[in-house]
Amino acid sequence: MEQVVIIGSGCAGWTAAIYTARANLSPLLITGQQPGGLLTTTSSVENFPGFSNGIEGTALMLEMQEQATRFGTRIEYLSKVDSVDFLSSPFKLSVEGKVIEAKSVIVSVGAGHRHLGVGGEHELENKGVTYCATCDGALPIFRNKPLVVVGGGDSACEEASYLTRFASQVYLIHRRDTLRASKIMAERTLANPKITMVWDSVVEEVLDVTQDKVTGVRLKNIETGETSTLDCAGVFVAIGHTPNTQIFKSQLEINDAGYITLGEGSRTSIPGVFAAGDCADSVYRQAITASGMGCSAAIDAERYLASLQ
Repeated sequence: MEQVVIIGSGCAGWTAAIYTARANLSPLLITGQQPGGLLTTTSSVENFPGFSNGIEGTALMLEMQEQATRFGTRIEYLSKVDSVDFLSSPFKLSVEGKVIEAKSVIVSVGAGHRHLGVGGEHELENKGVTYCATCDGALPIFRNKPLVVVGGGDSACEEASYLTRFASQVYLIHRRDTLRASKIMAERTLANPKITMVWDSVVEEVLDVTQDKVTGVRLKNIETGETSTLDCAGVFVAIGHTPNTQIFKSQLEINDAGYITLGEGSRTSIPGVFAAGDCADSVYRQAITASGMGCSAAIDAERYLASLQ
């Protein structure tokens, strides 16, 4: 039986592995089908402390993995948890057809960006299409260039305002004629001279795949049906996140948006099960905050296991 099983291999998961391994708990980490999580889709990470010249997302994850394995973390690589039973003791996890029993579990499965689902979006990801202004907005390819943000909530407004520090102009594309953001955020966005609103419009295609970089978007006005082209160097999609928590819905307390509900620290509704990172954080969603939550979950798990003795 495992002392602790960690589900997920992003910043939260690897940090939890480092801490639990150093506590001699011999953690088992299950990577999932996308080892490294969303950060591996980011070309350059410039805001993670300790890397003054930045580091590629995949390289950062590999550094964390090496550090975790150095202290004794064992890895179920490219394995996926199909189902869990947290309602009986010990906990049971079904992984690729086999059952793993554990005294404690740290859930760090992350979240996925909601996509537009239009032509060019997937092909141009990391080539001008991105889902995090804080992560990518300061990159040289976006500086002093016109940029597009898609969305109308607080996140979209925050992304647009942040990008005004680097862009020549920011176009905020929204399918309605009013913002869904909070009043103060909407007022701040509309008052910013570097943000131009494009109302009642949706992105139909990201251009241009043949040049291997974003050169613009094709828009459609949903009121008139008219189409137009808007030149830009980047498209920042800010239409929300979907936590990867589907298999836990019958086991853990999860809010309406799909995020795992936390009690004190990293504790979930089931004693012995802890959560960290983007699957439980709907506010910050940063690599460094995910790592901090992974640290907290590891310490909470260690203390929980000690209490069983």
